[in-house]
Amino acid sequence: MASDTFWSQAALEPKRQFRFVLVLGAFEKYVITKVNRPSFEVGEAEHNYINHKFYYPGRVTWNDVSFSLVDAVRPDTTGILMKMLMASGYRFPNDADTTRTISKVEAVNAIGTCAIQVLGASKGPESKEGEVLETWSFKNPWIKSVTMGDLDYGADDILSMDVTMKYDWATLSLGNDSNERLRARSNQGLDAIDNNLISNPKG
Repeated sequence: MASDTFWSQAALEPKRQFRFVLVLGAFEKYVITKVNRPSFEVGEAEHNYINHKFYYPGRVTWNDVSFSLVDAVRPDTTGILMKMLMASGYRFPNDADTTRTISKVEAVNAIGTCAIQVLGASKGPESKEGEVLETWSFKNPWIKSVTMGDLDYGADDILSMDVTMKYDWATLSLGNDSNERLRARSNQGLDAIDNNLISNPKG
């Protein structure tokens, strides 16, 4: 039985929090120190009948994703974030003729490629790279808020920054062995779903 041998098999290692990279536009991977994976909520509609309540699932809402990054000097993280704000369409209100505003297409283009890669220990004994266990790809991401970090005479800490990102939805890719990894216990609802749907938004 698999349940009897799970913890005795060295190859069956769970995913680890520190094995990840966030691929994000102009930023170097090593400056990003923390990120939360995408999450979603399903809305509900309530129906009342006499002394009873019944609930029906509603719209899916994808929650904001936040990440932390070190404020490096070269390339300068603060400067890159400000350039991203300008690339989104923002301009300082220096005079009454400054009427340009932020647009979605410019805000999305300012971020560029955006994906979280969760890594395994390695691809093999001869490889220097970790195996990519899962990739979350964000659709139409744009920066919602930036906290530049605090300065403090009494602290020796590296200056860090927090960014919150909005997006429309996210897809998940589990690599070439996704069918094997998604082999869950038999379930009538899950058995009817093609595994490719979680990574193919056209499904």
